[in-house]
Amino acid sequence: MDVALYGPEGFYVRPGGPGPAGHFRTSVHASPLYAGAVARLLEWVDGELGHPAELDLVDMGAGRGELLAGVLAALEPGTAARVRPYAVERAGRPAGLDPRIRWVAAPPDRATGLLFANEWLDNVPLEIAEDGRYVLVAPDGTESPGGPLDGADRAWLERWWPGGGRAEIGRARDEAWAAAAGTLERGLAVAVDYVHTRDARPPYGTLTGFRAGREVPPVPDGSCDVTAHVALDSCAGPGALLLTQREALAALGVSGARPPLALAGADPVAYVRALSAAGEAAELTDRAGLGAFGWLVQPVGIPAPAWPGGRTRRDAGAPGRGGRRLVL
Repeated sequence: MDVALYGPEGFYVRPGGPGPAGHFRTSVHASPLYAGAVARLLEWVDGELGHPAELDLVDMGAGRGELLAGVLAALEPGTAARVRPYAVERAGRPAGLDPRIRWVAAPPDRATGLLFANEWLDNVPLEIAEDGRYVLVAPDGTESPGGPLDGADRAWLERWWPGGGRAEIGRARDEAWAAAAGTLERGLAVAVDYVHTRDARPPYGTLTGFRAGREVPPVPDGSCDVTAHVALDSCAGPGALLLTQREALAALGVSGARPPLALAGADPVAYVRALSAAGEAAELTDRAGLGAFGWLVQPVGIPAPAWPGGRTRRDAGAPGRGGRRLVL
């Protein structure tokens, strides 16, 4: 999976391709309302930090830098002037990108601000297990049984994906998220992704591929995206919240409510604009689509946002990792 996505001819790094937007639709591509919501979240973090002279905005798996460009455009000029935007991406820097955006291979250490990972963790490579053994895959996608699981992977499954059968071992995602969030000195780390939790793991897993807007078999030859949903509950650290995207965006002012009909008579142009924005907001918050994505919100040195719908609970069934746990 790592070679297929990030090797010399990997799906995400080969030059000249259309980038992620040419193969699948994310919230970033669906509407500028999404970048506007992230901008409002950054402004909230800025206030909690006391409006520092330099405010870091780190985009993990930045694609072609679309989210960062949108956030910078949505911010007030005074705030934007203090922002240090970092695009963390393995692919090369795209032409024409805003020169303010720093293009880096890893997040900056000791950052102060907002670290945002939109559909990044689902492309962190993982192992597949079936009946206590690893699943091996050939370059053409053919699967075969591998060796027995090592102790760390077996322990992860026992804690986070019990029940046997086929499972996706999320330990690598836990470690990747802990490392990314650990680069923050103060601020907020947010991961947004396809999600499932321990109480409702998919019995046959979620591994799949995408190419040119269509779901395809996850053949690891570099020709398609290879992705699997994220066990965000296992990624979360102490004090974290888990919400649906619908809940998070509602708290950030994104609403799919139709504008009042009276506006159509008073200002038809404004009505059409508001109607278009409502349609885009409805797509972002659709319970059966993007609105069902999970938002993992991890505070570092500041309080967590007091958002309606954010839930935490004591994880009584999983010893060995302190703090609070969370569920959808």
